Amino acid sequence: MTSRSLTRRAVTIVLCLLPVAAWAAWQLMPTDASQQPFVRVTRGTIESSVTALGTLQPRQYVDVGAQASGQIRTLHVEVGDTVKQGQLLVEIDPSTQQAQLDAERYAIETLKAQVKEQRAEHLLAQQQLRRQQRMAVDGATREEDVQTAQAKVQTTQARIDMYQAQILQAQASLRSAEAELGYTRIYAPISGTVVAVDARQGQTLNAQQRTPLILRIAKLSPMTVWAEVSEADIGQVKADMQAYFTTLSGGGRRWTSTVRQILPIPPKPLDQISQGGGSPVAAGGSGSGGSGTGRVVLYTVLLDVDNDDNALMADMTAQVFFVAGSAHDVLTAPIAALQGQANADGQQTARVLADNGEVQQRQVRTGLSDRLRTQILEGLREGDKLLISPAGNGG
Repeated sequence: MTSRSLTRRAVTIVLCLLPVAAWAAWQLMPTDASQQPFVRVTRGTIESSVTALGTLQPRQYVDVGAQASGQIRTLHVEVGDTVKQGQLLVEIDPSTQQAQLDAERYAIETLKAQVKEQRAEHLLAQQQLRRQQRMAVDGATREEDVQTAQAKVQTTQARIDMYQAQILQAQASLRSAEAELGYTRIYAPISGTVVAVDARQGQTLNAQQRTPLILRIAKLSPMTVWAEVSEADIGQVKADMQAYFTTLSGGGRRWTSTVRQILPIPPKPLDQISQGGGSPVAAGGSGSGGSGTGRVVLYTVLLDVDNDDNALMADMTAQVFFVAGSAHDVLTAPIAALQGQANADGQQTARVLADNGEVQQRQVRTGLSDRLRTQILEGLREGDKLLISPAGNGG
């Protein structure tokens, strides 16, 4: 007998046995309602909430940059160091700035010497003018010589004024040079923790075109959760709404908070909103994905939380729950045991298994609901047995 004949015979046997197996399974199905699967009405806590994913970021941080060009001579901090406001962080080689400062000082000294010279010439011009005026009274000089003496007095006075103005200008340049020299020593603008260092000792900085970023200091308490809520759920989230969140490393710990702000515009890809009042180092990606019918719009919701024990760290992922309502010690039933969608009054239908084995259809009024259970306001009692519809909710 060939292998092809064996295969055909096996298929024929299987096809013959299928009706037998189906009849056996039908015989094993419970025909009594009391043998059908049921659940009980119990008391518990119901919490209606909107869930979202978020990213933790410091509420307040400062990017520390360099306003002076030059080589980093000493970098006094590393990532993770705690610093106080006013603490020395970075020293840049001050050779260029010191030379400029010295040049401005020498320029001022030169101008002061020129002022002294002009004052001496001005004094001599005034004496010559008085002599010419006395001689003119006696008719011993020409009017032209008197006018020349007067012009020389005015000329020397104008030069004195010019040099004094140049001194003021040079003094302003001197203050600028002093500031540039001061920029070579960078101090902490706030107290906090160094969370990023983007420069290295020996690196040359060029502050002429843009401010080079050296490091970032952040206050790790409070922290801000940048939660992304879908367009379908954002209407249920309100300012000052109660919320809580968990983290992967929290071991089930809950952090409670309230909604501080709902940003009205979804963030664009590559958007990094940096402001001292709290913004993420990274906002967690794009606020929209795809196009057409598959487009998902996400709105950013901000929550603040104290972090005195430093259990929360930047860039941690948070599972956020925005609590729309909650009820404690109330009657609850699984959603799968209720039929139909609740109407405006919360009316639904339940199949109740009575003690005598009969199945009763009851109208119940429901309240809050989570993903698994629904609050029962009217129509059922604690301990009632509810049959689960084979079609699930709405069957």
